[in-house]
Amino acid sequence: MQFFVGGNWKCNGTKESISKLVSDLNSVKLESDVDVVVAPPFIYIDQVKNSLTDRIEISAQNSWIGKGGAFTGEISVEQLKDIGCKWVILGHSERRHVIGEDDQFIGKKAAYTLSQGLGVIACIGELLKEREEGKTFDVCFQQMKAFAGKLPWLYAVPSWDNVVIAYEPVWAIGTGKVATPQQAQEVHVAVRDWLKKNVSAEVASKTRIIYGGSVNGGNCAELAKEEDIDGFLVGGASLKGPEFATIVNAVTSKKVAA
Repeated sequence: MQFFVGGNWKCNGTKESISKLVSDLNSVKLESDVDVVVAPPFIYIDQVKNSLTDRIEISAQNSWIGKGGAFTGEISVEQLKDIGCKWVILGHSERRHVIGEDDQFIGKKAAYTLSQGLGVIACIGELLKEREEGKTFDVCFQQMKAFAGKLPWLYAVPSWDNVVIAYEPVWAIGTGKVATPQQAQEVHVAVRDWLKKNVSAEVASKTRIIYGGSVNGGNCAELAKEEDIDGFLVGGASLKGPEFATIVNAVTSKKVAA
């Protein structure tokens, strides 16, 4: 399956710094057999879309639960489509644990986003306390169930082509702590097995499960070698064009390992 690397710029950037980042991304060499996506802050999506190479697709960092209307401060999927977004990141731990979004709310967002034809980067992952208590799989499976449970029509296989699952242990996001390749692989295998048991073997084999959590130019090659790590969702390192390119090009480690 095609390697997938997303860059989540979070709440960072100015018109000037984003112009520089786009310029850097336009000039780097990216391996051809990788799907590459970046997620700028909402207010800069148009600027990025109009200046970034078509080689890289655009994602939003969030979306509203349904059609637009009297929802002050929200952005609808229809508006995102209108300005050329192809993907939406949903369920990111910062939305869950800082903003307070729950599993059900996130699941509804995913169902609506997919119904409108955009792809979903569906984030799951456990807190440090949950890992220490041995609850990693329980938490990830519960979050998976909330995504899949809201999507009964999604059991049709083609719809899963528009879903990428991002395993992001919360204790590794922005902390500099990275799950070891073995720790990440263990969860990726378990999530794939969950898909096999709860959706279908075909969906389990086709769905990309990517790793996020302090991925950088120095650790991406080792992580990419793991059989069930199909790419990355990158935070801070995606704000540096050359380093992000290194992470995208870690696909070469995957090929060597294979």
